[in-house]
Amino acid sequence: MEDTGLPPSWEVRHSNSKNLPYYFNATDKVSRWEPPAGTDTEKLKKYMATHHSASSQGGSIGRPEGKIRAAHLLVKHRDSRRPASWRESEITRSKDEALAIIKAHEQKIKSGGVSLGELAMSESDCSSARKRGDLGYFGKGDMQKEFEDAAFALQPGQMSSVVETASGLHLIERLE
Repeated sequence: MEDTGLPPSWEVRHSNSKNLPYYFNATDKVSRWEPPAGTDTEKLKKYMATHHSASSQGGSIGRPEGKIRAAHLLVKHRDSRRPASWRESEITRSKDEALAIIKAHEQKIKSGGVSLGELAMSESDCSSARKRGDLGYFGKGDMQKEFEDAAFALQPGQMSSVVETASGLHLIERLE
């Protein structure tokens, strides 16, 4: 067994529902998204790069039929259907303020100063921020219609302009 850098009894597993790796303690039957205390992070990084990166999972070869893969950056406002996020327990900004924020993000990305994935990690109001905004694979009917229409209209590598849904305002980048 290759060294994961995790403490004894811990292993890396893969969540089928979230398409993400997670950490499981076989002795205590406990699972978590963050590495447990006592993890050798350098060994874990090497293990994850080898076994849980997009390239190690076959890239587009494993793409499900009729599905695409996209990442997004979400900026919520007080009228979003759930005006809270991992960044703020209560989002009070107006829709106009959210629009100004996401337009500034769009300009930073278009100017080449930062990628959507890099910016999503610190600025997105979606929990996918920890995955650089990556939503994994999805098909028609899996997302809100406005989001789906915009994502499916993109070619891999392209980014949308601002897309409005009930969740808030998005920039979408098609990955595959």
